[in-house]
Amino acid sequence: MPHEPTACRTAVLAMPCVGTSTVFGILDVMASVGRDWEVLHGAEPRAPAFAAKLLSLDGKSYSDVNGRVITPDGALCDLARPDLVIVPDLHLDPSQPMPAEFDAMAAYVLNAHANGAIITSVCSGSVLLAATGLLDGLDATTHWGFCDFMARAFPEVQLRRERILVPAGEGHRVVTAGGASAWGDLMLYLIGRFAGEQEARHMAKLYLLQPHTEGQLHYASLIAGRQHEDAVVAEAQIWAADNYAVPKPVAAMAQRSGLTERSLLRRFRSATGQSPADYIQTLRIEEAKQMLETTDTTIEDIAAEVGYSEPSSFRNAFKRHVGLSASAYRKKRLVNAMRFDDLRTV
Repeated sequence: MPHEPTACRTAVLAMPCVGTSTVFGILDVMASVGRDWEVLHGAEPRAPAFAAKLLSLDGKSYSDVNGRVITPDGALCDLARPDLVIVPDLHLDPSQPMPAEFDAMAAYVLNAHANGAIITSVCSGSVLLAATGLLDGLDATTHWGFCDFMARAFPEVQLRRERILVPAGEGHRVVTAGGASAWGDLMLYLIGRFAGEQEARHMAKLYLLQPHTEGQLHYASLIAGRQHEDAVVAEAQIWAADNYAVPKPVAAMAQRSGLTERSLLRRFRSATGQSPADYIQTLRIEEAKQMLETTDTTIEDIAAEVGYSEPSSFRNAFKRHVGLSASAYRKKRLVNAMRFDDLRTV
């Protein structure tokens, strides 16, 4: 009799700040592997590929951020040596202390990795991975809204803001996924890795999971909240919001602040995770995105209006920041708007 493969022992971490929809989406898809496609096609279900459990510190029920009562499958100690750990998206306020469970969860993740487990995260779950030190020196991604916080708090992490999925480290034993819906991309990757590409294709068809092949930057609001206490930098940001299109804005920011450009660069990067020049660039690109979405202004005129003297420079900068060309971005947003109009007529 052929030997059945052992199911991958998977710990999906649970605590009140975890995104409940992501958690149960992950658990449902993992439970479907080897079962639901076969049922739909009249075949015998196969042995489960994953043995996934939702685990909290103590295994007790808790209320999530929306007040729903969630009952985990058990406590972390019930699965001391998992093969796979998944940290879902975390509802965090970067300006506040981390949740009480954070340190204990980080210790569990670090110990699991030391014992050979593959460690993964979805969205802001990468903050927990970064806190363990596992991401130091590695490429990683996170939700676009947490990129600046990650850059400030964990400067050793090589952030890939544009990526949806980043396997990294020796043997690709650390995998980070971008925004919350990137849990689907992570699932397809893990199913392909543990159960084979055909099974991943089956689950993609069954759950209508479509990989975000274009990355996540075109979904992002590049100017996310930036919590810091440097009043000089804050004043420079306020000025830049209305004056990003002027010639040599960084020099003007430095002159207004009374600092040299080098001193401003140091303080600005420390406070925001970006250089002043990068910040000006994001302001310009964000305004360009809004114009592409809401007006018929030509790309050349948009480039000039947001401060680029050469349209080619604007096009290169836009592609680098957004992951799409300006024309492709406008077309994509137009198609999405048409789809929403169709939905409203149903």
